[in-house]
Amino acid sequence: MKHLLSLTAALLCFVLSSTAQDSLQTSRLDEVVVTGTGTQHRLKDAPVQTEVITRRELEQYGGRSIEDILSGLTASFAFSEDDMGSQMQMNGLGNSYILILIDGKRLHGDNGGQNDLGLIDPARIERIEIVKGAASALYGSDAIAGVINIITRKYDREGLLLENTTRGGSYSDIRQHNSVGFAIGKFSSLTHFQLQHSDGWQNTATEDPHQTEFLITDSRNMTVNRHTNWQVVERLTYTPLANLDFYAEASIYRKRIYRPSGKYAAVDVKTYDLQYRNASASVGGKWQASDNAVVTFDIDWNRHAYYYVFTDTTLVDGYDPYGHFTHYFPYFPDQSNLQSDQRRTMGHLKGVFDLPAQNRLSAGIEVRHDWLHAPMRVDHEGTVTDNTEALYIQDEYSPWKVLQLTGGLRLDRNQGFGFHLTPKLSAMVKPTEWLRLRAAWSQGFKTPTPKELHYRYVREMSGTYLYLGNTDLRPQTSNYGSVGAEINIKGFSFSVTGYINKVKDMIALNTIPNYRAPEEYQLQYDLRKTRQYQNLEDARTIGIDVNVRYAYKDFAIGGSYSYLDTDAHQYDADHDHMKEVIIDGMAHHKANWFATWNHSFGGENVKMNQYKNETCYRLGIGLYGRASSERFYQINGNGKPYHLWRLATTHHIDSRALSVRGLSMNVEAGIDNVFDYVDRTPHGLHLGTTTPGRTFYSTFTIRFNQGKNHFKSFNPNLKQNNNEED
Repeated sequence: MKHLLSLTAALLCFVLSSTAQDSLQTSRLDEVVVTGTGTQHRLKDAPVQTEVITRRELEQYGGRSIEDILSGLTASFAFSEDDMGSQMQMNGLGNSYILILIDGKRLHGDNGGQNDLGLIDPARIERIEIVKGAASALYGSDAIAGVINIITRKYDREGLLLENTTRGGSYSDIRQHNSVGFAIGKFSSLTHFQLQHSDGWQNTATEDPHQTEFLITDSRNMTVNRHTNWQVVERLTYTPLANLDFYAEASIYRKRIYRPSGKYAAVDVKTYDLQYRNASASVGGKWQASDNAVVTFDIDWNRHAYYYVFTDTTLVDGYDPYGHFTHYFPYFPDQSNLQSDQRRTMGHLKGVFDLPAQNRLSAGIEVRHDWLHAPMRVDHEGTVTDNTEALYIQDEYSPWKVLQLTGGLRLDRNQGFGFHLTPKLSAMVKPTEWLRLRAAWSQGFKTPTPKELHYRYVREMSGTYLYLGNTDLRPQTSNYGSVGAEINIKGFSFSVTGYINKVKDMIALNTIPNYRAPEEYQLQYDLRKTRQYQNLEDARTIGIDVNVRYAYKDFAIGGSYSYLDTDAHQYDADHDHMKEVIIDGMAHHKANWFATWNHSFGGENVKMNQYKNETCYRLGIGLYGRASSERFYQINGNGKPYHLWRLATTHHIDSRALSVRGLSMNVEAGIDNVFDYVDRTPHGLHLGTTTPGRTFYSTFTIRFNQGKNHFKSFNPNLKQNNNEED
């Protein structure tokens, strides 16, 4: 009865609803994007196919996290979250092949590929740009599957900004965001704070019966553990001249994952929690040398440290107070033990030059240093390093109005693997104003990470697994090709893209049969499986992505569909033949769909000095769905198919209704997983989805902004377009 009343209340909001979409569809196509070429283009004219999730769409959907947003608004992504981070897939390839950028800079996380996406605060996002396919020629390693660029909101105009966003949901899901910004003359400051907490949930108390000696139905293992994380980000900007900008930015991030302990030693006894300590610092600048030339530079430092925080007295391998390594060293409650400390320093110098004959030239230099310290997990006295330098160049050439050609080349030098050239080519033809035809070919290049080469660790999860690095790994290369068409006619847009991505020497964890582990592991653990990073002989992903959208006045409907097929082959030395293996997490079919209705009440033609007696209230409703077919894995079963529905409402009141200039309020409320689907697969086996079932949420935002301009999206690495709006 309680759920029925809640659903009825949400449907009553539906009767009221918010924003004219006819013009929004046009402005959406005029959105300026930067990720595909590293230079600015309107979305409809971007030479490289780009998907955009706008600020308005983010507010309408009301996603709690970046995982929620991407899986809910585009069909190309899949996630399998666990304590180590977000197991993300994009068109069949996993985390380590997907480059995540924040304002054009690499997100730093686990170099093994399991990024903690809690570092991304949804309340700071202005828009998200998604480019699929190999982009290593422009962005270097990690960009074999594609690039996700998170563009954050900036504040660099005179005045004061104060903002508070508080979100609450089921299972004590709390999301807190605060911003304070001000600008005085040539100097501006913007400070962000975010806090995320969840009590976690348990979808089942049953352990996988094939991995335990007897059936366990009262395990304390959680589907998602209780966790808390917080982050502070400070950004300072200084503009000494009209054509010269400098910035400095720093952040601190902490996360703790609380793990309950049960009574079954083999599966659910936990004696330590997990803790992450991240930090970053960067400085940079942009010089607009002339109307046709811009030069930028950035220096970034990032740290990602991972600890065990003990909750009970535990004997483990560790270091005593004098720095001597000791077997079975005792750790007591609240003491911590460093597992890995990963640091990255990068320098980047880039120039963009408009040349005669419709040419735009981009050229850059990158220097990267990776440092990994893991006392219990890495040889070489616990520390390894890696250095990479790169030169790249790209030319955008438009010989005729209907044709845009882009070519690029990158030269990498890695300390362990030498030199490598990576090319790319793309073309866009626009025979009419409403039709775009695109084709692209690009190569990818990725050297093994220090963790893939040297790491070793034991993971206990319904059995004990030993994971091993491999110093014999080879770099991975890829060939990506795509063709697509896009139609945009009066509020209607449709795009279809077919692609194939062939990866050579793909690195993946592979189970080693009949492996005899080192004696220290045999004595301390009851090992069930040993897995090692190995080069697959080859791998291939092939698929089709379809996107459709229609907007008319207050209504918008649309969706996306992704078909995917993958295969990989590996040499089996034990049987002297090639064997076919699965790319973990692959699903043949994924889809998303939405229907929204938005409307504004009053104030449409009101001047700012006449707002006191007027009402400006925007109210909206959104119905969203997403589905996936079965997900396939090499071990521990397949993930079940599912489909989930979401009902979201938004309520916006601006200064004309509040009688205070610069003050606005926004309320979001909704129901996720309306039909209460729960995957109760036993622990230790793969889930199709980790959702706990039907959940409810509400978000309240109040913003006071007396600056001359509102938030402005700005990437200091890129030349600004005169037509870009604040």
